[in-house]
Amino acid sequence: MKHLTTTAIGAVLSLSFVGEALATEWNVSLWGQRRAFTEHVHHLADAVAEATGGEFTMNISYGGLSDNRENLDGISIGAFEMAQFCAGYHRDKNPSITVLELPFLGVSTLEEEVAVSHAVYNHPATQADLGRWNARLLMTSPMPQYNLVGTGEPRDSLAEFEGMRVRATGGIGELMESVGAVPTSVTSSEAYNAMEGGVVDTVAFAQHAHLSFRTIDIADWWTENLNPGTVNCPIVVNTDAYDALPEDHRAALDAAVDGAIQHYLDNYAELLQRWDAVLEERGVERITIPDEELAALAENAAPIHAAWIEQMSSQGLPAQELYDLVQTTLAEHRAGN
Repeated sequence: MKHLTTTAIGAVLSLSFVGEALATEWNVSLWGQRRAFTEHVHHLADAVAEATGGEFTMNISYGGLSDNRENLDGISIGAFEMAQFCAGYHRDKNPSITVLELPFLGVSTLEEEVAVSHAVYNHPATQADLGRWNARLLMTSPMPQYNLVGTGEPRDSLAEFEGMRVRATGGIGELMESVGAVPTSVTSSEAYNAMEGGVVDTVAFAQHAHLSFRTIDIADWWTENLNPGTVNCPIVVNTDAYDALPEDHRAALDAAVDGAIQHYLDNYAELLQRWDAVLEERGVERITIPDEELAALAENAAPIHAAWIEQMSSQGLPAQELYDLVQTTLAEHRAGN
């Protein structure tokens, strides 16, 4: 009897260890607070947990695991399994995807942003580029074209941009600099304090970020049609962690991406519908930049594009190929809709 009892206990413990081995728990590093920009991550986590019967779960942390500028570094050393970052935070670490941050690329909808982002993500050169950080690109965080909120007198001409201190990263920052503005790349979390303290006069964000980081609360005006470009912020996973997943867990993760993106798009559409009411509630003046001013600004984008291609080609990237991929994907997406 004693032998049988011991055997039975051993069997139960064995089953318990097997059960634990089947469980997967990932840590996910985000920043700020839950908002439209991160909704797809939450949807992904819910979908994966449901598809695996709760065996694959994700612990989503807002700033508790890493600073937003260090998320890619954290992924590289396996400090956490999934993270979000923006290319403009460290352009030298992810040069391939900075093509998506060039100003006036011609992308006009979130669906188009998804299409061009994922096309670039799937390019072998991009995968090799992020592979240096042991990172696997999972999905994008599509954002609409950026616009400025500012304090003081509205600026509705390029001449008034001269000397303007603007929070802008990536290609948008270069474009602003081309007309005499002074860009600074403070993080999104620092933007409110920079604007409140007079470090910057204006902040370039998408609508959700103006809300989440409260820059709209202290703004006097908003440019409703500047639309110079956007930033690219992928969700990446640690390659070793991804490869170590049980086959069914990996399949569940991959299968959840499309639904997560669609949830993001639907949720962001609702936010855009509320935007007019937000401006009215806060007494923010809508500024329309004249067409001739926009045309002049767009002309400044061409040299920035050419300089990007030259610089990235010198670093060994197929820059022209990546740039052309954006344009052909955009054309194909429009032709199919």
